[in-house]
Amino acid sequence: MTHEPQNVVATQNSAHGEGHDYVKGSPHLRHPQLRTMIADQLAALVGETIARKGSCHVLEVGAGHGTFSSFLLHAGARVTVTEASEASAATLTEKFAGRDDVEVFFDSTGGDIFERDDQFDGIVCAALLHHIPDYVTFVSDLTELIEPGGFFYSAQDPTYYPRRNRRTHVAQRGTYFLWRLGQGNYRRGLATRIRRVKGEWTETEASDLVEYHVVRDGVDEQALVTELEQHFDEVELFTYWSTQSPFFQGALARMKLPSEFGLIARRLRS
Repeated sequence: MTHEPQNVVATQNSAHGEGHDYVKGSPHLRHPQLRTMIADQLAALVGETIARKGSCHVLEVGAGHGTFSSFLLHAGARVTVTEASEASAATLTEKFAGRDDVEVFFDSTGGDIFERDDQFDGIVCAALLHHIPDYVTFVSDLTELIEPGGFFYSAQDPTYYPRRNRRTHVAQRGTYFLWRLGQGNYRRGLATRIRRVKGEWTETEASDLVEYHVVRDGVDEQALVTELEQHFDEVELFTYWSTQSPFFQGALARMKLPSEFGLIARRLRS
């Protein structure tokens, strides 16, 4: 199995330390319509599983501060959540203290979860795959943790740039840039932008390791569909518009520009 290199995990841990605000730069957490879309899809998957077998145990990889963990619990699932950020794992432990339907697992290497013997009815990855260097292999390995008949779900990953139409790409990068201007730290932002234009990234810069999908042209959703189709009876790809700015999210949502994508795979074959 091939998973995240240690330097990526270490940088994620550093960038997402105590007091980190996941909502600020995460459209799927910040915008109610995106958050509701994902919550409804997860509730449907949990409901289908409970109807089929009477219970549902979900693994949520990279849970952040547990927004979607809470939605999964509300839908009736038992949840194991992982985090590579020690601070976030501590926040999750405090948030779900006293609940016997939640397990918080601090995955210090990004691959510890694969050393366990558990199997799950479903796996959820929200805004995760674009942080993984070899995301196709990662997803393939995750399928080994799913019981036959189970599901895989991902959302909030950037569509593959070479397949985007120009309008989508310009809108997504332009609205991100305008949002970023309001975030301060212009010196770091300018240096990062210069590296982006050059198509460069470095392992010494946190912004490059955490978001280096920008210099590798997003995430190849079709490659993931091809991989999942080898394991599941049904694979659904859905796309939608997503940006950090509430104004531009609302203004451009009706244009349905496919800047982000998600995947729903049902009925893992034995």
